[in-house]
Formats: sequence, C-alpha cells, structure tokens
Amino acid sequence: QVQLMESGGGLVQTGESLRLSCAASGSGFSINTMGWYRQALGMQREVVANITSTGGTNYADSVKGRFTISRDNAENTLYLQMNSLKPEDTAVYYCNAAGYVATTRGWRFLEVWGQGTLVTVSS
Repeated sequence: QVQLMESGGGLVQTGESLRLSCAASGSGFSINTMGWYRQALGMQREVVANITSTGGTNYADSVKGRFTISRDNAENTLYLQMNSLKPEDTAVYYCNAAGYVATTRGWRFLEVWGQGTLVTVSS
C-alpha cells in the first residue's frame, strides 16, 4: 500500500515562509510526477506546482517566483518552499504522486493523494 504523508503546515504572518514536506511510503511504486495542490475554503482544488522524476517543474502563475518545488528521489520525498506568503495562499495543501506500481500482471498506473496539511497566512 502506497501512502503520502504531508507535514510542515501552520500559521504564519504575511511575508513569512514555510516549508512543506511529503514522504511517500510503500514498496513497488515507481513515481513519475509529484505535485502540490491546494484547496481554499469553498474553492476547487488547484495545482500549485509539480515536478517530474527528471526535475522538470511547473508552477501556477500565482506562486511563480515565491514557491519552489523540489524532490529527493532516493528518499521519495517532495518539498515545497513557500516564501513571501500572502493571505490568499491560505488553504489545505495536498501532496500528489503519480506513477506505476508493480502487480502480478505487470505495471499499473496509480495516483495517490495525501491527507493534506493546513497553511494559514494572517494579514
């Protein structure tokens, strides 16, 4: 069974920084893309940033220049460094991993979500 566990959320003031972490556990999961998503109260979940296994990154326009996504492939850990935080960054942040898991019938595509970590930015 593959699981993702986020950590690092909390309450900060405008302009401060936070670093989120997401650890993937479980065997036989070959992760391709990992990403961070967020969902504010009453809003739809949106992508924040994602990163491929080779290090290619994409960011939402709203976080470009402020957030940095990175990953440690050896440790199957994903990070999100968030600087210059704004009240509009307040949301539950979710980690996502997509890849392939080995089965008796070969490789099967799998997408896994973490339970989320709350980030609150006060003005």
